[in-house]
Amino acid sequence: MPGFKEIRTKIKSVENTRKITKAMEMVAVSKMRKAQERMRASRPYAERVRNIAGHLAEANPDYVHPFMVRHESLRRAGLVVISTDKGLCGGMNTNVLRLVTNRMRDYARAGVAVDVVAVGGKGAGFLNRFGAHVVSQVVALGDTPHLESLIGPVKVLTDAYLADELDEIRICYTRFVNTMAQEPVEELLIPMGSETLRADRGALLLDYLCEPDAQTVIDELVANYVEALIYRAVAENMASEQSARRMAMKAATDNAGNVIGELTLLYNKSRQASITQEITEIVSGAAAV
Repeated sequence: MPGFKEIRTKIKSVENTRKITKAMEMVAVSKMRKAQERMRASRPYAERVRNIAGHLAEANPDYVHPFMVRHESLRRAGLVVISTDKGLCGGMNTNVLRLVTNRMRDYARAGVAVDVVAVGGKGAGFLNRFGAHVVSQVVALGDTPHLESLIGPVKVLTDAYLADELDEIRICYTRFVNTMAQEPVEELLIPMGSETLRADRGALLLDYLCEPDAQTVIDELVANYVEALIYRAVAENMASEQSARRMAMKAATDNAGNVIGELTLLYNKSRQASITQEITEIVSGAAAV
């Protein structure tokens, strides 16, 4: 059984750890609210841009944007992998990176080459160790996503698709379900089919007047939709990160409290055993005299 000093030292160490995890939990709660507000604000914009682009695509069937053209064969694909810059958020990064590795193995079995864009330090580090062909990456995003820092790396893949060097582009990130649950998802970013740019069938299909022409407007709308989807995915990932970190730090704080309780009980038992032994020795000595 360890001595009093060792137990007291361990209790003090766990108490210090609990203070840190509690502080990190409170910080995550504060950031989580802002991240969720940003995430919820990004969803309606992406949905509205998609509906308008879908309406225009149906109203102008003579022009098809290159992002809407599906290639006949799948030779090379692009993956946009969104992860976090920091750890201590449970199994969030592990789950999305497992989804990515499974997709890359499926591509490898089909003989499809893969170009990867890594958003987030954890994903970039893992993909480089995994041996993936990382064509661009962006790290140190901070607590607020900035579109100008995201579009550049992703543009490497979109330009390759326009040059007929890629046949499809997928995006992998963690979708925010609620504070307790987040799920890794994979979405087809390009090519955009009718299931992606779907028009709202319940609304009236309006006759749009486009200036300077429909092609220019559709090109701009599709580009905005891709940017909105990338931004929304990063916003969803950040909201998931803060929620997952809050839950992980709460669990760590609770576990630290349980450990402190067990160590305190062990300390009291050791102290009581020592007192009992001293009393026994005193009584035995007195009886011998």
